[in-house]
Amino acid sequence: MTCLAIRQGVVFSRIPSQFLIMFDPYFFGYGSLVNRATHEYRSCHPAKLTGWKRAWRHTSLRPVAYLTAVPAAGVTIQGLIAAVPSANWVALDEREHAYDRHATPHVAHPLDPKTDVQVYAIAAGKHLAPTSNHPILLSYLDVVVQGYLREFGTKGVKDFFETTDGWDAPIKDDRREPIYPRHQKLDHGETQYVDEMLAAMGANILR
Repeated sequence: MTCLAIRQGVVFSRIPSQFLIMFDPYFFGYGSLVNRATHEYRSCHPAKLTGWKRAWRHTSLRPVAYLTAVPAAGVTIQGLIAAVPSANWVALDEREHAYDRHATPHVAHPLDPKTDVQVYAIAAGKHLAPTSNHPILLSYLDVVVQGYLREFGTKGVKDFFETTDGWDAPIKDDRREPIYPRHQKLDHGETQYVDEMLAAMGANILR
């Protein structure tokens, strides 16, 4: 039952705590965050973000190249949204320290339309094209493709490659000694599929 309190002629409504609902914000992941094995955020849902695409870029804050989202009118990318409990962004902001966090209303998902969804992206003017000194890590790309395979199947992976710029960037083959800190073990089929997609793109693999 809702209780009323009267203080100095003002009526206050006291709502029992079990009826108070706090809506957690969500992040939209479009790279490694699509792979659920790389994080502990469990309230996850497939989603689509419109007005952005991915690009391989590097920044002075990191020695190698990673994915970032960049504005792109009319482009839609698939990804994963996940709740950030109690809006505690500290751990995720630390993980994504090279990125700024942006609120974005252009996310299609199965939740309440008013859900707060945010996306990480490197600020314009603070990222450059990858080079042989700042390559993409194959161990990172493996994680991303594994995540898309598990969430969206082979069609989702093809969409990922098609809606990502910068495939002329050098890719360092570090599978035997992974450098990416959240690297995952791929099975033979997953590894073979990554290799086939890269071959189709004419990727420059540094061995």
